[in-house]
Amino acid sequence: MSPFSLILFYFSSLAVLVDGKSLSYDWTVSFSHRAPLALTKQVIVINDQFPGPLLNATTNDVLNINVHNNLTEPFLMTWNGLQMRRNSWQDGVQETNCPILPGRNWTYSFQVKDQIGSFFYFPSLLLHKAAGGYGPIRVNNREVIPIPFPQPHGDIDVLIGDWYSADHRDLRALLDNGTGLQNPSGILINGRGATYRLRISNVGLKTSLNFRIQDHLMLLVETEGSYTAQQTYSNLDIHVGQSSSVLVTAKNQTSGKSFYMVASSRLTDAELFGVGVIRYPNSDDFPSGPLPPGPQLHDYFYSIEQARSIRWNLSAGAARPNPQGSYHYGSINVSHTIVLRNGETDINRHLYTVNGVSFVSQGTPLKMADYFELETSKTGIFPDTPIDNGISTLNTSVINANYREFYHLVFENPTPSLQTWHLDGYNFFVVGMEFGTSSWEEGMKATYNLNDAVSRSTVQVYPFGWTAVMVMLDNQGLWNLRSQDVERWYLGQELYLRVRGIGEEDPSTIPVRDEFPIPENAILCGEISGL
Repeated sequence: MSPFSLILFYFSSLAVLVDGKSLSYDWTVSFSHRAPLALTKQVIVINDQFPGPLLNATTNDVLNINVHNNLTEPFLMTWNGLQMRRNSWQDGVQETNCPILPGRNWTYSFQVKDQIGSFFYFPSLLLHKAAGGYGPIRVNNREVIPIPFPQPHGDIDVLIGDWYSADHRDLRALLDNGTGLQNPSGILINGRGATYRLRISNVGLKTSLNFRIQDHLMLLVETEGSYTAQQTYSNLDIHVGQSSSVLVTAKNQTSGKSFYMVASSRLTDAELFGVGVIRYPNSDDFPSGPLPPGPQLHDYFYSIEQARSIRWNLSAGAARPNPQGSYHYGSINVSHTIVLRNGETDINRHLYTVNGVSFVSQGTPLKMADYFELETSKTGIFPDTPIDNGISTLNTSVINANYREFYHLVFENPTPSLQTWHLDGYNFFVVGMEFGTSSWEEGMKATYNLNDAVSRSTVQVYPFGWTAVMVMLDNQGLWNLRSQDVERWYLGQELYLRVRGIGEEDPSTIPVRDEFPIPENAILCGEISGL
């Protein structure tokens, strides 16, 4: 029997899969009436599960996921943090894939190549994420590569996130009519002597959360596919779209006791709580005493200092046996620097921008338009620095980049709210961040961590601050760079990186070693629907 169990607001039934070279899943996506926070609403379930089933794979496994769309709306699933090496055809966002129409099915097929770690999946269209449809992903080490900590007694997936009791269609209508989302209805926690590995993901819509367990310490060991230098925390900020693994050791002399597990909102107007209970053998149903306190609600300095303390484990091997630290990112010459500033505008309705441009889709996914060489693939030039003339525009924002170039991206946030950015297809090195300085300057490079910055795919940018990352563009394809705040993403705060080899503008000239061809089962839509 396990030394403790978790009693939570909601239980997730997780399907444990046997490791193998090829894993097959059959998923039915449908609506179901559930009451995660007492009020019943229409929730998206997968195989009648909310959250959805666990994807449990090992480095280099191939996953084949046949998705049946039983919703009344088009549907796509994206795989937050999985890099889809050479295969952006499977990324599941609006500019890489045509949607799965109601009553139809489509099979995603991709390899979790050269990755380990904790991730999650979620629906990417039409604000479906506000109705659920998300679930956990684990990518385990190959047996030939040891993990840099004692083998845990077990793995537990903990999905935390803000939750709106309103229907996702009503929330979508608010955004379409120029009204922003208000505070969420609450916070959800979904999950279940020995040491356990908790894989924590913030699957919410827009709220940063602080996670903690009463009278327990957490040893941070991994974040979004990178092993971290092992440090102990009493609480941990998890921003929207981020994932982290912690080791939690059951305390001695805990028989007959219960403890609170808490996820509370951070850096918001009002503090909201999601509460679970850890129960040791023979314990009462509920713990005694108040909830464990977290940091002050608006203490940005606490949050940024904690973020800076998270470093790369230089001696551990991850997906490959060579140590992570053998990759010396700090000595690579930067090919391009791009500064991206988030903003707001009103063009017929309230929208969000990047460098003065609010993203608008052309109707045919860009990846398809590129392949079939349509005129809509000619998207114009996206500014690589902020535009200060006060004029905002609508465009299909694309940065054209050469395969295997090393990019320096700076995210500037001139607003009073925290931003969270995610890049599909890659992990980047978080080399620097500041709070309260607003704009970035060249001289700030002197403060960069060029030795052991953590490598991840989602990063926060503090109010009136900036965050700098470095990334090797070694994964050819079309990759989404977006706000993880679904309100901002839905209203235009995103762009795409089109990464191609020199001389490979013609899709027929791209060798398979660089990028996979269009899948035989690709769904066609828009201008190419009749081809």
